[in-house]
Amino acid sequence: MRNMRLVLVLIVALGIIVVGGVMIPVLLNVMSPVATVVASEAGIAKAAAPLPAAVENVDRLSEAFREAAKAVGPSVVAITTTQTVTGSAGPFSDFGDDFWQRFFGAPNEGQGQGKGKGRNAPRAPQRKFERQGLGSGVIVDADGYILTNNHVVEGAQEISVHLTDGREFKAKVIGTDPPTDIAVVKIKAEKLPVAQLGESEKMQVGDWVIAIGAPFGLENTVTAGIISATGRAGVGIADYESFIQTDAAINPGNSGGPLVNMRGQVIGVNTAIASRSGGYMGIGFAVPSDLAREVMKRIREFGHVTRGWLGVGIQRLTPEMAESMKIKAEEGVLISQVFEAGPAGKAGIKVGDVVLEYNGKAVKAPAELQNTVAWTAPGTKADVVILRDGKRQTLKVTVEKRTEQTVEAAAGAAEPGAPATLKDLGLEVSNLTAEIAERYGYKTGQGVLITDVDAGGLGSAAGLQRGMLILQAAGQKVTNVAELKSVLAKADLAKGVPMLVRAGDRQMFVLLKKR
Repeated sequence: MRNMRLVLVLIVALGIIVVGGVMIPVLLNVMSPVATVVASEAGIAKAAAPLPAAVENVDRLSEAFREAAKAVGPSVVAITTTQTVTGSAGPFSDFGDDFWQRFFGAPNEGQGQGKGKGRNAPRAPQRKFERQGLGSGVIVDADGYILTNNHVVEGAQEISVHLTDGREFKAKVIGTDPPTDIAVVKIKAEKLPVAQLGESEKMQVGDWVIAIGAPFGLENTVTAGIISATGRAGVGIADYESFIQTDAAINPGNSGGPLVNMRGQVIGVNTAIASRSGGYMGIGFAVPSDLAREVMKRIREFGHVTRGWLGVGIQRLTPEMAESMKIKAEEGVLISQVFEAGPAGKAGIKVGDVVLEYNGKAVKAPAELQNTVAWTAPGTKADVVILRDGKRQTLKVTVEKRTEQTVEAAAGAAEPGAPATLKDLGLEVSNLTAEIAERYGYKTGQGVLITDVDAGGLGSAAGLQRGMLILQAAGQKVTNVAELKSVLAKADLAKGVPMLVRAGDRQMFVLLKKR
């Protein structure tokens, strides 16, 4: 009897196993409608699920990066420059002073010094030595024209260009444009890979980009990121700034290499980074391809770049400045200086005017106006819409050719007798004597000289510095300390006091206001 029960248990168990082996796959198939049957080469069927949509999208994005890198990578070159310099050859001297200034924010002060630390430490003997520089470039023409940065080739006695296919050529500088930090060099070679220049104006914040170059000499390195900002100005890298800002990794040696969109088009020339360490910190700047294309075109045609000139000093009109100067404008560019006998002066533009439009185009930022005027052909009659005393006026200005002038800020310490202290402003000022006026390049009776600035005062917060000249306060001209005190006695610092100041040949408005 016991044996019969054991047999029955075994039969039932076997039945369960058989039924389970048949039903479980059926149930799983019902519960997983996305499952498919795939026949292997051996004819054995097996279940396989397709990749999730998210994974497929990642593959497509990776493919886009790969294709963009393949499209431009072969046309990216490594540039090595050689020049003879005088100095102390330290272990990092090959990077050059420009490296330290551009990437560390300070000159290479410590290299090659003797005992001691800091600026006052004794320096090693100066001697002539050969220094090499590293950079990148991109071939943009089958005839061998290469776009790069001016600071990559500036002062070079010999330039070598290394291609990704292993070929190496000597390059010739066709022309440079320091105000935009763009240079064009040329090599004699055949069957060159050429990159396509895209339209940087169409790029938007958030667009994916890749940077290609030779950071630290590592050729054809590709990094990725997005466009963080466009039209970035006031960086202090070049005279004409409208940079594309990106978080794609850019390091020393990337300078002159291309910033590329997902279509495999060059939309920028990598120029510099903002960094406290000298390496990548997520903020890089590239000259837009539209600007680089125009510079290259003029260099190839004329050997140099000719720009238009209005003959004015300009600055951004902030809401606080507009309120303090009683200007009813939400945007525009404030005229802080009008050069004598310049185009704007001849047309009747005055200090304190606000430029609203230039040749039918609205003006919102100083860099925008500066760049637009720069690309206006000399001799062009441009309509400039200004706001003066609350009224719009249209003035016709004949744009002239810009001539490069060296603007040197006043330097040194001035200590004329009997300075006056303006405690509320944290300033010490003095009448401008003939001797001091000559030293600073000013004119006697032109304004009031700032001889000292308290570190924590209103003047320091507004950006005033020793050696600056106060020309106006609260819209009134001041030629001596007495006039300045009289104006300030009636002014309300809580509402803000606008001042027109001069530093060397440059004028600007500043706002002194209690916070």
